[in-house]
Amino acid sequence: MNGAQALMKTLADAGVSVCFSNPGTSEMHFVAALDQEPRMRAVLALFEGVATGAADGYARMAGKPAATLLHLGCGLGNGLANLHNARKGRVPVVNIVGDHATYHVKYDAQLQSDIETVARNVSTWVRTSGSTEKLGDDAAQAVAAAMGPPGQVATLILPADVSWSEGGVPAAPVQPTTALVADEATLDAIAQALRSGGKAALLLGARALREPGLLAASRIAAQAGVKLFAEVFPTRIERGAGLPHVERLAYLAELASLQLRGLDHLVLVDAKSPVSFFAYPGKASDLVPEGCTVHTLASPMQDAVGGLQQLAARLGADAVAPVLQPAVRPDRPKGKLTAEKVCKAVGHLLPENAIIVDEAQTSGVMLPHFTRGAPRHDVITLTGGAIGQGLPNAVGVAVACPDRPVLALVGDGSAMYTIQALWTMAREKLDVTTIILNNRSYAILNVELQRVGATGGGSKAGEKARSQLDLGNPGIDFVQMAAGMGVHAVRAISADEFCDALAYALRAPGPHLIEAVVPSTFSGLKLRLLPHILGSLASLPQSLALAIKRKVSP
Repeated sequence: MNGAQALMKTLADAGVSVCFSNPGTSEMHFVAALDQEPRMRAVLALFEGVATGAADGYARMAGKPAATLLHLGCGLGNGLANLHNARKGRVPVVNIVGDHATYHVKYDAQLQSDIETVARNVSTWVRTSGSTEKLGDDAAQAVAAAMGPPGQVATLILPADVSWSEGGVPAAPVQPTTALVADEATLDAIAQALRSGGKAALLLGARALREPGLLAASRIAAQAGVKLFAEVFPTRIERGAGLPHVERLAYLAELASLQLRGLDHLVLVDAKSPVSFFAYPGKASDLVPEGCTVHTLASPMQDAVGGLQQLAARLGADAVAPVLQPAVRPDRPKGKLTAEKVCKAVGHLLPENAIIVDEAQTSGVMLPHFTRGAPRHDVITLTGGAIGQGLPNAVGVAVACPDRPVLALVGDGSAMYTIQALWTMAREKLDVTTIILNNRSYAILNVELQRVGATGGGSKAGEKARSQLDLGNPGIDFVQMAAGMGVHAVRAISADEFCDALAYALRAPGPHLIEAVVPSTFSGLKLRLLPHILGSLASLPQSLALAIKRKVSP
């Protein structure tokens, strides 16, 4: 048995059953070993960012890591953005990165690079395997490190001669680490804080946003009168009719500050203390209100669900009924197509048990509102903020959950980062409906250009600046691109066309793409409203949401 064969068996024995690959010469023995391991599915991506993003999406739904196969430091570098998103989402991923043979390194060949340095920016665990005999052990350690807790990116660097040499020995899986619940003193202190009569909220993240955590948190909220919030961009959140509704913190610091205003206690449950996404002149980065005490019920290393359940027991909330979202759908939209009507149509037609991959950016601002009472579904968001995640995530999600419909809502600018994912959807016959919201611009950056004060307080940027945010010259034809990669695609310019196209895509098997031609969400709005538009309207107080929707200053 050579090293690659031992590596393959070790991965499969540890439960890794999918490899998203973009291989090169140094990885050919690993590629050959795929034929000898029936438990490992091999999914080819045409770009490394698709492979890493697919591994991220897969793990978010499967609850275990997939492997990637990447070619040297340059291939790893091409996949870094989506590994960054996985790292920020605490998602388990096992990178296998090929390297030159150990004896070839000294020649500094054209593709030679310091792979470990490239890997450390996104990987908590990095190792270059030094021998064929120890490769199996290295692989078992990589899987265990990726699983955590917390989940993380683990990168195993595989020199070509370690892969092709004989003497490989498969290793048994490493026993996983058990996440512990917060200690008694912490639970007592938080329970006392919630009973104190002050204004309090729970901020939920990661595993706390699945059904068991949501139910426990809702019982606590009902018993103690506290508010429930979710992170701005959750790794994965279960939502819809029959589950507790949780407000997501708004992306814009101004809106998040309104949501958190007046809190005396903020309890973190597998979530970070809230900070502004970026720094802005004259605005605070730390969003915790002055005078608010921050408590940690569960760090990423701890058992969030167990912590919520024990806190509920301490508060006497076990017998309290959670507050569940009733079933309600918006009406079918009509007339000229807008981003809001796209979101409304999704809420109108969303099938049971769907998975939404949301990278719609500014065009998706109304999506949480219109899907709030839709049939139960999962939502995956842009956790790390590096665009180009949506299409690859949808590939991985569909591989992990082949019996569930997948919808990917993606902005036109974001889609072009990893458009090659469409080819993999067609090749693998994945049940993914991709909706490209084409407003022919980097619309969010038009807002940020003004928010950071780059225009000197004026409402207009110059021609050269505006050209850097414009995607309409020339226009991008997503229908032709999708067809060229084997994906059925149509363009919609009216709400009726979009609804018909979405209904067809949801009932017909295989991948589909709908190019929704929409105006920018900010068309015609006054500059003074821009700081308020990007927050999720479903996450805001009703009066503020209505004020924004009516284009009236709150």
